[in-house]
Amino acid sequence: MFVMARRTFPPDDYEPFLQLPVQTIAGVIGGAKLRVHLSGRLDDRRVPLVCLADYCRNMGDYRSFLRLFQRQLESDWPVVLIDLAGHGRSTNRQKTNQYTTTNDARDVAAACAALGIERAVFLGQGYGGRVIMSLAGLNPHLISGTLLMDSAPVIHAPSLVRLRDNLTLIIQMRGKKQFGTIAHQAFGKSYPGITQKELDQIISRTFYWSKSGRVRPLFDIALLKKLASVQFDDLYEAQWALFNLLDHAPLMLMRTQLTDQLTRTIFQKMGDLRTDAIQLVIAGQGSPALLEGSDEVGAICDFVHHASRHARCSPIVTG
Repeated sequence: MFVMARRTFPPDDYEPFLQLPVQTIAGVIGGAKLRVHLSGRLDDRRVPLVCLADYCRNMGDYRSFLRLFQRQLESDWPVVLIDLAGHGRSTNRQKTNQYTTTNDARDVAAACAALGIERAVFLGQGYGGRVIMSLAGLNPHLISGTLLMDSAPVIHAPSLVRLRDNLTLIIQMRGKKQFGTIAHQAFGKSYPGITQKELDQIISRTFYWSKSGRVRPLFDIALLKKLASVQFDDLYEAQWALFNLLDHAPLMLMRTQLTDQLTRTIFQKMGDLRTDAIQLVIAGQGSPALLEGSDEVGAICDFVHHASRHARCSPIVTG
């Protein structure tokens, strides 16, 4: 089903990563080298925002958001974008079984330590949100606030099957015309009404064309290999205990209207468990959220500002 090959990377001037220069930080597990983008200025006055992308995705999903966020809040508010191991421009792990939320959480903690970040607000889409929950189990005091976007302690198997089958099919395409048709069908369902150019930009954050004329994924194929045995009707054990570890800091719950990763029922249950959490539904789109609307970006700005003030007013407990 999967052909394992040495992973290649797009050229330095690849459009989705323009204006997102990175530094390299060593991961903790599997010899991976993390690519990290730091925008703004780290200081003692403001708590930085750390953003993690969804499974098989990368920091390119946050490029437009970053510009709007700093325009609405403060132009030099510190924001950190991290490509998890095997994602985007970060290198692969040595073994497939090393791709776990716990190992990714350890790498995120290591990246924060390397940057001198002692507390941060974390934004995670889908899988990135589950990494944050794992991080809360390892180092809860690093988290000053959490924004979960289409992310829950309950994994919805049909969304994994769709992701695996769509990405696997796209990778197998050989011609650009065939690739465009299949990719547009796979991604377009999440973004009805957007232009062809906008859809092409979304697709370019996941795949690129190499100089040899082959489509290349911007993720490690081993991530799809981990999903090979997933069945549509599989049931996964809910990890509500991890979700509850976020209860020490402000929480914002976000859901896209068309997502298949987070059901309305689970989203409501999360809100019932955290009645203090801010809740927001983004209409007319699915995962990953585009985060280009003034309403959702403004709500995130307000939350980050609130969580930053809350962190500065709260004593740091160590143990």
